[in-house]
Order: sequence, then C-alpha cells, then structure tokens
Amino acid sequence: MGWIILAIAVFTEIIWALSLKWAASQGTWQASAVPVSLSFLNMALLAFAMREISAGTAYAIWTGLGAVGVIVGGVILFGEKVGAAQVVFMALIVIGVVGTKLFAAS
Repeated sequence: MGWIILAIAVFTEIIWALSLKWAASQGTWQASAVPVSLSFLNMALLAFAMREISAGTAYAIWTGLGAVGVIVGGVILFGEKVGAAQVVFMALIVIGVVGTKLFAAS
C-alpha cells in the first residue's frame, strides 16, 4: 500500500508544482489557495508512504519523478521548451528511480 500512496504523492507533487505557475498567472487569493492546499495533501501523502517505505527511497522517488513530471507538464500545459540534453538527463533520473525501486529493501 505504501507504493500506491507514494505514486499518488508523486502525482500530487506534479500537480502542486504546476499549480504554482498557474496561480501566479491568475493573481488571486483563491488561485493561491490551490497550491497551498495541495502542499498539505502532498506532505501528508509522502508521510504516509514513509510508514512503509524508507525515507531515503520514498524521497528519492518522489522528488525524481516529481521533477520529471513537472518538466513534462510544463511542456504540455505551458508550452515550455526542453532541449535534447535535458531529455537525456530526465531519462537518467527515471533510470535512477527505477533502480531505487528495484533495489529497495521494502
């Protein structure tokens, strides 16, 4: 169950980070409430996942996949540009996450 919760936390992390950019473009307090609310949910999910998964493993996967997801989301939602070198390094992050998961003790 910890891995499922961690996957939801990763998704929430991506939505949270993308909502920061969206909220900044809206400029209202209501829009600013979205990333604030998501940050609480995000941290709670990560904490729950860490009940079953070691902190280092959970955090490495959460940040790694979150970073890649935010880059991909920025390209899709905001038309941000990604260079070839960035794609290579994003692939390395994903490889590192897969290795971390495969060799995790829990």
